[in-house]
This record gives sequence, structure tokens and C-alpha cells, in this order.
Amino acid sequence: MIEQDLHISEVLAEERSRLRNFIRKRVPNEADVEDLLQEVFYELVEANRLLMPIEYVTGWLFRVARNRITDLFRKKKPVSFSDAAFEDEDGELLEIEDLLTSSDVGPEALCLRNMLLDELDAALDELPAEQREVFVAHEFEGRSFKELSAETGVGVNTLLARKRYAVLHLRKRLQNIHDEFTRK
Repeated sequence: MIEQDLHISEVLAEERSRLRNFIRKRVPNEADVEDLLQEVFYELVEANRLLMPIEYVTGWLFRVARNRITDLFRKKKPVSFSDAAFEDEDGELLEIEDLLTSSDVGPEALCLRNMLLDELDAALDELPAEQREVFVAHEFEGRSFKELSAETGVGVNTLLARKRYAVLHLRKRLQNIHDEFTRK
């Protein structure tokens, strides 16, 4: 048992920084980052106590982190994510949330879900910092433009324009992945 605890301590020391950065890149609220990091490490300890064999600990940690991030964003439903909706061939409006499958479905759906999350993450990384910050704050954190304006000193119209450019980029960038999902 002491050997297992020592191994967990080593893993935590080695992976803490990388895992925190991974979460921080996807979750803007620092308190949520710390909570998620603790949840992931708690799950590692629990899996170890239940003697669940984890072959690739690092990969397992990042997969658990990604799932916890997804759970967090499900709890904090986006306020107006309809701005990033797509229209399918029948003229029906599909939102990004409609494309995300639940994490408890089969492995193929889970793979597609992770691909979409990776594409969304990459598309967000391509945005200029000002656009990304406004988009994340408004869509994922549910903050108002008025609140953001008061906090940053940037005018509401400027913030609206930044978000508009972010949405246009994301629509264009995610159109290919949307097309792949609707073909399957």
C-alpha cells in the first residue's frame, strides 16, 4: 500500500503542472481550474484504492480532466450559444451542443465528441486574445457585455464586434467538422 501511495505522489508531482495548464487553457475561472484538478486527482486515488488497473496514467488523467471539463460546461449552460449554430441541409438550426454526444454512449460517439471538442479548442486558440476572451466570457461563463465593459473599460460596441468576429471565425472554422458529423 505504501508503494502505491508513493507512486501516486510521484504521478501527482510530475503531472500537476501539465494537467493544470491543460485545464486552465479550457476553463477561464481559476477556482474551477483548481476544483477540476482536485477532482481528477481524487479519481486517480479512488481508482488506485479500488485496484483498477490504469495502464497509461498520464493519458487517463487527461481523459478524466476532459470529461470533468465537459461536465462543468454542461452544468453552466451557455447563455447564447445559438450565435454559433449551423443550418443543416433541411434548414434546421443545429447548435454545437446538438453535435456533442453524451459521454456515456458508445466508443465511436465518444471519439466523435472528443474530435469536436478538439476542433473547438483549436479554433478558439486561433482567435486573437481579445476575441477569445470576450467569446469565452460571454458564451461559457454567461457574463453580460455590460459587465465585461465595466470590468475591462472597453466599450460594449467594441466587445460586441469582437464577439461577432469570433463567431464568424468559429462558424467558418467548424463548418468542416459540422459537415463530417452530418454525413455520418
